[in-house]
Amino acid sequence: MHVRRLGLTDFRSWPRIDMDLEPGRTVFVGPNGFGKTNIIEALWYSATLGSHRVATDAPLIRTGAARAVVSTIVVNDGRELAVDLEITAGRANKARLNRSPVRAAREILGVLRAVLFAPEDLALVRGDPGERRRYLDELATTRRPQIAAVRADYDKVLRQRTALLKTAAAARYRGDRGVLDTLDVWDGHLAEKGARLIAARVDLVNQLAPEVEKAYQLLAPSSRPASIRYRSGVELVEQESAAGTGNVELFETALLDAVARRRDAELERGVCLVGPHRDDLELRLGDQVAKGFASHGESWSVALALRLAAYELLRAEAGDPVLLLDDVFAELDSSRRQALANVAADAEQVLVTAAVADDIPADWDARRIEVSMRDGDDGRISEVRGVADER
Repeated sequence: MHVRRLGLTDFRSWPRIDMDLEPGRTVFVGPNGFGKTNIIEALWYSATLGSHRVATDAPLIRTGAARAVVSTIVVNDGRELAVDLEITAGRANKARLNRSPVRAAREILGVLRAVLFAPEDLALVRGDPGERRRYLDELATTRRPQIAAVRADYDKVLRQRTALLKTAAAARYRGDRGVLDTLDVWDGHLAEKGARLIAARVDLVNQLAPEVEKAYQLLAPSSRPASIRYRSGVELVEQESAAGTGNVELFETALLDAVARRRDAELERGVCLVGPHRDDLELRLGDQVAKGFASHGESWSVALALRLAAYELLRAEAGDPVLLLDDVFAELDSSRRQALANVAADAEQVLVTAAVADDIPADWDARRIEVSMRDGDDGRISEVRGVADER
């Protein structure tokens, strides 16, 4: 798989760009802050409908513009698919596939399969559980695009049930059973949708675990062994996931039971205390949890191992995903840099950003695209200054 063409309109610092891309290695070179990462971010957004840098869409739209557009032409086994994504803050994205509108933007998921390595990856180890949940959910969706609908359904239920909990405590005090009966209905929806999401995550973790162990051993052969485990506040879910078993029906029953037991606490606090939005991916080195105990080098190795494991999993299932390396070589020591370079050596397409050419492995043949910035009437504007092949 590779991206043959990328077009951006009013995406961050790029008012307009249309560039042809090629299989093999392409390096975007330019000083920090000149818009290189914005290119990688746009491609990642096309692959996942999310940014690796911000949680909302508004920052993606160029100041003064009403919308941003990301257009790609992706080639997979000789077949070309064109995707156009229109991003509007506060509104649902619009998408076209081969110039025809689709009902929901998530229908384009799976057209571009990518794995991203970025400095933000350190948060997978040192950040809060939301970072690790997002890693699992994005990878699960890349593998099985239908998971996007499961995530959307669960998020909707979670919002509705949270809003109901905020009003239910007062209703119970007044003796109003109607709100509590409605809450029972939403308990069932949360258990049903949540069980499907948990099942997808548990299946993914079971397949990822041996790949993470192998990747970490490659990156840090003298360190303690790495392992991952799905952690849940629901005891039965955790037991079944640790055993590599469990199914949707079992998880649904477990969630319903846990919700019933936590009902009073939820009403008191006005928040949902049970469900996959409370779960975590535990990362361990030896017998210690990596967060809080791993050194800086070990943390980077764990983060890289998670991305390398994702790459190997996707590669085994459906061929090479596109590798996106966002200024990551500058963050790594020589051994980790070489390990990542070895993985990228035979990938079908690798797109890299670097502040200086010296950050790129010396033995790489790569197409080099220089990115510059100038002052425009409505702010700083990124542009491509030159393209060259390096041998």
